[in-house]
Amino acid sequence: MRKQIRDEVISITPIDAIERDDISRCLAWIDSGTDLCRVAKPATPPMHLVSYVVVVDNGHVLLVDHRNAQLWLPPGGHVEPGEHPRVTVDRELEEELGFVASHPIEPPLFVTITTTVGLTAGHTDVSLWYVVRASRHHSFKFDEAEFRDARWFPFDEVPIERTDPHMKRFLTKLENNKLLAS
Repeated sequence: MRKQIRDEVISITPIDAIERDDISRCLAWIDSGTDLCRVAKPATPPMHLVSYVVVVDNGHVLLVDHRNAQLWLPPGGHVEPGEHPRVTVDRELEEELGFVASHPIEPPLFVTITTTVGLTAGHTDVSLWYVVRASRHHSFKFDEAEFRDARWFPFDEVPIERTDPHMKRFLTKLENNKLLAS
């Protein structure tokens, strides 16, 4: 599985020097042979792989008000040992939103390395950002145990001060990729 995860990271074209550095650091981490997946909550190992599921529709993004992180984030979750990150996307879509993607999950658009905040602060998430298209008219059934709310935001109205610190860069990259942003 390590090779498949590495291939996901290699498939990403960086938008800027920050992402280029994150890709380089991520590849070195993968190649180090260390555990990539969380094996015990909240943070063992302290650096582990996450799949974000960025649900978009015509210039809007679906974000969830995450109870633990205390931020508006894309749905997603930890990649399980032996699980491909795209399988994580499918699993998390169903678990967190009651939704099944109508198209195969495409390679990730973005990668970030971030120290977490909120109730489980202090560990490092290596996040692969996958884009999934869905209609804003679909009735999502979000996991109320994990999220306070789920809401569509126009790209220019995302609460940047209360979201992932890389969201603005991600949205710029997404908007530059017109096929994915629509």
